[in-house]
Amino acid sequence: MEMLIGRVVKSHGIRGEVAVELLTEESEDHIVAGAVLTGRQAGKEQRLTVKTVRPHQKRLLVSFEEIPDRTAADSLRGMKFYAEPLERDAEEDGYYDHELIGLEVRMDKARIGEVTGVMDTPNRKILEVDYQGREVLIPFVMDIVPEVDLEQGYLTITPPEGLLDV
Repeated sequence: MEMLIGRVVKSHGIRGEVAVELLTEESEDHIVAGAVLTGRQAGKEQRLTVKTVRPHQKRLLVSFEEIPDRTAADSLRGMKFYAEPLERDAEEDGYYDHELIGLEVRMDKARIGEVTGVMDTPNRKILEVDYQGREVLIPFVMDIVPEVDLEQGYLTITPPEGLLDV
């Protein structure tokens, strides 16, 4: 299962670099010199070889072997990069964002919604849940999300009173 790891925001300079917004915690592990990235834009797919990478204002400045100048870099604006998830050590705690997105959300054994996104905040992850046709934010902490079953495709919540009403 491929996951979205980054998006080209704009070109940078005249040598064909692009500013890439990182979309997962492991994006920097995928976007490294020599890596071949799969990019999709406007219904077409392109494979690009990373030439150089450097950090810049919470983004990465990336150049590709196939992109020689600013004009070519401008054509990449909006391109999204996808990669296979990295293997995780079986003993490691925690979950990757892409593993949580799409999980069924249950409360008192009944389906109440689906995880549509994950926000990374300085202290914890926040689950974005489609609940009765609207988005509800649920802190991803043990007291509120006591059970996650990736194999069965669901997680269970025990929200404090009023959390789903916000």
